[in-house]
Amino acid sequence: MEGLNLISTFAEFKELKNIDRPTMMSVLEDVFRSQLIKMYGSADNFDIIINIDKGDFEIWRNREVVEEVEDPNTQISLKEVSKIDDSYEVGESYTEEVKLSEFGRRGILTLRQNLAGRIMDIEKANVYAKYLDRVGEILVGEVYQVWKKEVLVLDEEGNELLLPKSEQIPSDYFHKGDTVRAVVSSVEMRNNTPVITLSRTAPKFLERLFEQDVPEIYDGLITIKKIVRIPGERAKVAVESYDDRIDPVGACVGVKGSRIHGIVRELRNENIDIINWTTNPQLLIQRALSPAKISSIKINEEEKRVGVYLKPNEVSLAIGKGGSNIKLAGMLIGYEIDVFREVDEDEEDVMLDEFNDEIDQWIIDSLKQIGCDTAKSVLAIPIPELVRRADLEEETVAEVIRILRAEFENDTKE
Repeated sequence: MEGLNLISTFAEFKELKNIDRPTMMSVLEDVFRSQLIKMYGSADNFDIIINIDKGDFEIWRNREVVEEVEDPNTQISLKEVSKIDDSYEVGESYTEEVKLSEFGRRGILTLRQNLAGRIMDIEKANVYAKYLDRVGEILVGEVYQVWKKEVLVLDEEGNELLLPKSEQIPSDYFHKGDTVRAVVSSVEMRNNTPVITLSRTAPKFLERLFEQDVPEIYDGLITIKKIVRIPGERAKVAVESYDDRIDPVGACVGVKGSRIHGIVRELRNENIDIINWTTNPQLLIQRALSPAKISSIKINEEEKRVGVYLKPNEVSLAIGKGGSNIKLAGMLIGYEIDVFREVDEDEEDVMLDEFNDEIDQWIIDSLKQIGCDTAKSVLAIPIPELVRRADLEEETVAEVIRILRAEFENDTKE
């Protein structure tokens, strides 16, 4: 009965872990042989017969009949054999069954533990191999546990996956039992355990969403050339069609936005700009900075910088909320973009150099290097963007803005 219970346990492992039959048979035999080696010193003269379907097994020990025993494991004396069967002669092979009870309670427990360990190792290897092939694919899982720095997600087979806080959209908020969609971003082994990391912020996630919702992309009629994102805020997607009859932007948006709306909702209302890809750099820059209308463009290939000149009322559109539009445009084209504000002759403005009694000259020079040589050209750019481009402290920029605004407020009062 103990043997039957043990093999039933093996069968349960097989069904639960979905391990193929040859592997299961090999594991069972290895586990038994390891235990036999501990008991007898060697297992070369043992036959192990396992029948998983019937739920039983047999272990047979083969020993040579000899006059005088030198190795009790591989030899048995003629005198001892004759007590059981007097038909044996010296030199013949004597076979007897080894009952599970001979392993003892501790031995049986060791068998169970060894099997559990081997099965677990195989299962970990299977999970690792499975997800290594799925990197870049979208996965749908169920939130099982929510922690401060990450979310534990279970797939349809109960495998544990991690969605770190850094890979979540800032406005993501999950509860236990929620369904979550994410892309498999990485798979690695840590301490012999597979760690599968998911991401909702990777450009690949947005790309896969488009493939799911836009048949032309899935069929290869439209190609996504590049995606850049500020997760949860804004994204730019450059697409190209290999069929002149297909409008790639229109196909991605869908009738009345039917296709893009589902993607936007999945990304927590992330604004998505879809543009036509082109190999013409100037045209690509114009499209990347949409909806702003550019007056002229100067490209510096050596420094990988682009200077764009715009009318005053177009500057804020080009930069976008918090500088998101110009930042993404630069990421899309692979150049640093400097915005220059064209000043109308009739428009009142003040050169920055006239503020050198209130603003240090080195600060003025830093601002002029990014194309801001007048007060209004500085005021037209958000503080975070000025901090980044001019490499100034936020407090310094805030003080400059205060001084410049005061100049025009005084003019208004007068």
